[in-house]
Amino acid sequence: MTHGAARRGDEPGSSADAADDGLRGTRPLWRQRDFGIFWAAQTLSVLGDSFALIALPLLVLEATGSVARMGLLTAVGGAAAVVAAVFAGAVVDRVDRRRLLVACDLVRMGLYGVIPLVWLFAPQIWLLYVVLPLCEAVGMLFAVGYVTVVRGLVGTEQLTEANGRLNATAAAAGVLGPLCAGLVAAWSGPAAAVGVDAASFGISATCLLFVRFRKRTPDERQGTRTGLRQDLRTGIAFLHGHPVLRSLTVLLFVFSFLTLGLNDLVIYHLKHDLGHDDGTVGTVMAAGALGTITGALLVARIRRRLGFGPTWTGSVAVCGLAFAGLGWARDVPAVAGLSAAFLACAGMAGTCSMSLRQEVTPEHLLGRVTSAFWTLQYAAAPIGAAVLTWAAETQGTTPVAQTAGATCVLLAATGWFTPIRRAGRS
Repeated sequence: MTHGAARRGDEPGSSADAADDGLRGTRPLWRQRDFGIFWAAQTLSVLGDSFALIALPLLVLEATGSVARMGLLTAVGGAAAVVAAVFAGAVVDRVDRRRLLVACDLVRMGLYGVIPLVWLFAPQIWLLYVVLPLCEAVGMLFAVGYVTVVRGLVGTEQLTEANGRLNATAAAAGVLGPLCAGLVAAWSGPAAAVGVDAASFGISATCLLFVRFRKRTPDERQGTRTGLRQDLRTGIAFLHGHPVLRSLTVLLFVFSFLTLGLNDLVIYHLKHDLGHDDGTVGTVMAAGALGTITGALLVARIRRRLGFGPTWTGSVAVCGLAFAGLGWARDVPAVAGLSAAFLACAGMAGTCSMSLRQEVTPEHLLGRVTSAFWTLQYAAAPIGAAVLTWAAETQGTTPVAQTAGATCVLLAATGWFTPIRRAGRS
């Protein structure tokens, strides 16, 4: 987009904004300046986040040796995200979204930065149970804001492509991140890897300062003065009134319950069942992220060819088969391949779901609908993570993975008999 068409001083609804809107959907994404900066910022942020994805569970496992304690940390963080999701949409629809995104990055930089400083003196596991929930809550605010600004950056016609590219490059960073995180954890300890994550949020915040987000018109800001309870009810009412979103919300509620603890399960399986070190964990996570890249790059093309319904249900079915296969996997290449298959299809299903919400939701409701969707989707996921990891520690990873995987396949079959199947080809 041109500098003249997107100056911050332009009034909402002006001819400059109209001209800028006309460019969206016609100019290739790689030539859109603001999307490019936003794209780079999120890639850098995910690169650092992938360090914490491995480092925090490793810190717990290193100190306690318990996958149940790992699952408890995941559950506590997930619960904080669910609570934050209740209020996130109302906040996002009320405030300047650029300032919100920058503030969220800076807060997470400070919180994660505390961990390696404390670990210089002595490990304090309790600190993780304080920092991670706070970061997850702030991260939920960021995630809802993130979803609401993408449509304004690229336009509706390029949403699936833009989301796919964001996910693809994030996954590419996720290939290098886990590999480096495993090496850093093996050489310097997991706490050092968390420090890299903290630094990445600072870089992301700096990049976001240079992104020019489209101003919302008065019509797009309408209805933002209601109470927080009414905001959540408004979002839920929109989801309930849309047949496809209603079905997705119910099915993803169960899917999230089953899969939130998958990362902990894979780490425990590699280290406890198969006897491998932190470096192997990083390598497997990096290999698994290649699946996310593949899925993110293919999702727009597959959705155009097959339609939303077959793409989403097929992706969830393959997720279930891959999850079940992890129960039988007894060597590192098999675990890496199944993780890649799961992440590829989970990414495809997630990109389709997010793009559909962005396409059908009015601008002034987008934050609240996103908030309500994620609140409902993840409401039981923290409990699921705790149950999954507790069951793996007491019953073994094989029966737990097989049961959860089979249930995911059943969810995909159920989705085929809902309005999801008829969601169209656009």
